[in-house]
Amino acid sequence: MKNISTLEDLEKVTVEPDRKLFSATHEEIMEGKTTDVYFLRTMDILSHLNIENTVVTAEIFARENGILAGIPEVINVLKDKEIELWALKEGDSFAPKDTLVRIKGPYSQFGIFETTILGMLASSSAWATAAKVAREACKGKPLLCFGARHVHPSVAPVMERAALIGGADNASCILGAKLAGSEPMGTLPHAAFLIAGDTLTVAKAYDEISGPDENRTILIDTFKDETEEALRVAETLGDKLYGIRLDTPSERGGVTAELIKELRARLDQKGYKNVKIIVSGGLYPEKISELADAGVDAFGVGSFISDAKPIDMTMDIKEVNGRPIAKRGRIPGIIENHKLVKMI
Repeated sequence: MKNISTLEDLEKVTVEPDRKLFSATHEEIMEGKTTDVYFLRTMDILSHLNIENTVVTAEIFARENGILAGIPEVINVLKDKEIELWALKEGDSFAPKDTLVRIKGPYSQFGIFETTILGMLASSSAWATAAKVAREACKGKPLLCFGARHVHPSVAPVMERAALIGGADNASCILGAKLAGSEPMGTLPHAAFLIAGDTLTVAKAYDEISGPDENRTILIDTFKDETEEALRVAETLGDKLYGIRLDTPSERGGVTAELIKELRARLDQKGYKNVKIIVSGGLYPEKISELADAGVDAFGVGSFISDAKPIDMTMDIKEVNGRPIAKRGRIPGIIENHKLVKMI
């Protein structure tokens, strides 16, 4: 089906009764089926007035600071349209009211995609911005994004890719990492240990199935005291052990700075100074910073990134046929931003 552009087209949009997932397909997004319906009514009215092809300049701005992400998707939505597009580069920072994107062309070419474009930028930029905040809290130590389980699977790769744009060092979601040109990273969940019945059983199997270059990182909070289990694993794997991971649940007080200090001291006293301490589970910037000071070597952050509130994005028409214009409360005419780059 061609792009929908009128209310008459809306009548042809159907949903198959045996549709397996509710998420939009790539084709449905590109055809305009995820737009707000009032843009179709807008096109009907403009067509009735014979002004649907009026050349306009529209600009997108945000209402808060952030890191821009999602521009490649915007480009792919608009690249076959008769428009010009300027935008910040993927990963650029922005301030409130900065012009992030400028589109110039016949309104009929891009008007129905306003909802789609704003949604792409609002969500991805929020995730990228949250990752940047978390990254800064890590104080130079690695940050892994573990947020895929907190969002719908259709957008999990988008979220984890955005986190990498914002500064995460890697991601656990397979597609998210691949989309950003990385290989996904992760160790083992509690499920493996619970099924096997003992941490050492899993640690030995992990060692046996792994190649010589594999970093063997073992989760050590499933059955026993974390420090006791860490030493058991270290004694079993010896120099092959790269790191231990803590994901102590809130029901047990979570991972604390004092626990990390004790764990580091006990490992060091037994000669395991090279064993890395990696933590995950409900981490937020203040806690990340505290744990970084206590001796944590790397962080797995999920919900702080995935739960980031979308950054409010607005698209305004700023010129009509080259004439500056704006609704009340906004300044007519384009708002310059020296960081804009011609994309299309």
